[in-house]
Amino acid sequence: MIGWLSRKPRKDRADMTNTEPLRLMRQEQLDRLGSEQYDMLIVGGGITGVYAALDASLRGYRVAVIEKDDFASGTSSKSSKMVHGGLRYIEQGNLGLVRHSLHERQRLRRNARHLVQRLPFLFPILERDGVFDKRLAKAFESLLWTYDMAGGWREGILHQKLTAAEVLSHCPTFKEEGLLGGFLYFDARVDDARLTLAVARTAAFHGATVINHAKAIEVTRNAQGKVDGVIVQAGQQEIRARAGVVIMATGVWLRDWSGAKRGDASALQVRPAKGVHVAVPWLKVRNDCTVTIPVPGRSRRATITRWGNVSYLGTTDEDYEGDLDDVYCTRRELDFLLEGARSALKTDLQPEDVVGSIAGCRPLVGPPGGKTLEMKRNHEIRVGADGLVTIVGGKLTTSRHMAEQTIDAAQQVIGQRNPCQTKKAYLLGAAGYDPQAIVASGGMSAHLGERYGTEARFVSDLMQASPALQAPIVQGLPYTEAEVLYAVRHELAATVEDVLSRRMRARLMARDASALAAARVGQILQAELGLAPEHITQQVNDYLAAVKHEKSVLMGDKE
Repeated sequence: MIGWLSRKPRKDRADMTNTEPLRLMRQEQLDRLGSEQYDMLIVGGGITGVYAALDASLRGYRVAVIEKDDFASGTSSKSSKMVHGGLRYIEQGNLGLVRHSLHERQRLRRNARHLVQRLPFLFPILERDGVFDKRLAKAFESLLWTYDMAGGWREGILHQKLTAAEVLSHCPTFKEEGLLGGFLYFDARVDDARLTLAVARTAAFHGATVINHAKAIEVTRNAQGKVDGVIVQAGQQEIRARAGVVIMATGVWLRDWSGAKRGDASALQVRPAKGVHVAVPWLKVRNDCTVTIPVPGRSRRATITRWGNVSYLGTTDEDYEGDLDDVYCTRRELDFLLEGARSALKTDLQPEDVVGSIAGCRPLVGPPGGKTLEMKRNHEIRVGADGLVTIVGGKLTTSRHMAEQTIDAAQQVIGQRNPCQTKKAYLLGAAGYDPQAIVASGGMSAHLGERYGTEARFVSDLMQASPALQAPIVQGLPYTEAEVLYAVRHELAATVEDVLSRRMRARLMARDASALAAARVGQILQAELGLAPEHITQQVNDYLAAVKHEKSVLMGDKE
């Protein structure tokens, strides 16, 4: 098959320093979806799907990516926010995954430098009942040396051995009894939802069609039985999208999705593993790094990470067989995490202290049996006899490489072979961004810089043009009304939930305050998109109901 290469991608850095913000109009994207013949069409707007769209667009293909809800609304906004190699993968003997993950970590540190920041990890050493026995401290240090040599050194700093006093300087609420010292090593963290959004917008910048709130209901096939497109439901519209190859990047939802029909995607055994995190006020913990804590009676260790004015505590790792669209932190899981925190910290954390929570499912690949914690985080790609390409598994850190291999496989279906361009491809906002200068400036500049990078000036332009937009939108958080407007105009935010849960992380960091802001967000959406008042009222009510449901499950009113 020939003739699929349809256009040239834009240059990397020169075109990434754009002087005008990328304007994304939903109806224009939908019109394109129904009228264009695509080389590749991707189902699933999580980090894997959008990175595949960026990869394909940079190789010169016409590509579209569709998401049934919102970008990153599933697993890709519910992660531990860590970009890392994973020490426990060394413990599993999977050194290759660690080495590769650390290499990909540094690519993200360069290509998404405004979003991915260095994050210290602290492992305290205890006399007893610690994360590991004190007699294993030397063995653990050897593990850290292995980690450094596998690629940790690329961060520019090696692990450190700490005294008990130094451990307390990083987390003064840690219990002193039995504390012998600790180890500090370095990885990175990211706002996972904004990373996914940045990748999607960058793909659009390079010509991809990107659409949220558009559900694939059926994969179509031609007279020869080969996949040739997808039927898409977007609101009241039903669109027949045509493509040379279709890629399924739906993550854990592959478990339940039957739209592939004759394809062999079901041959991949998807095993959802539920993970939850809860956010508590930072003043209750006062940590300046990620602190690893033992959980009494459990092999799983927990972590506490600072993010702004909250510290979030997680995670669990258990099989999940329920509704994938109704995943919440339960009271049992909350008690498990708080018990671990209280056993390690001099702070009496109670359920009422929790200001937000997230729960999601990792798309593990493998048969039933054994602990999910012990399963490898590798990914699998399958190409069906009908040409349907399926990608599942993996983790946030390796999403770029997963996308590269996925597009390599998709190229085989359409008979093309063009090299990957994403290894050094900046995301929007990254080219020319200087993290040190932004941090030194402090205040709103730092807040905007870590969210938008060099595109922060477009948000500040809105505030300069209309000073009223400088008003805070969520009490206690630095977000402004200008950021809501920017989310609607330039980030394809279509609902109150889109804005408060993912364009901002208000739902996690200040759940109740975000509910109070819902009506004002709705007003901005209505004014900008021209939506009917009853439509906005329904959106606000839906958001309030979701917050209420989250709280009721968390507090044990419903399991």
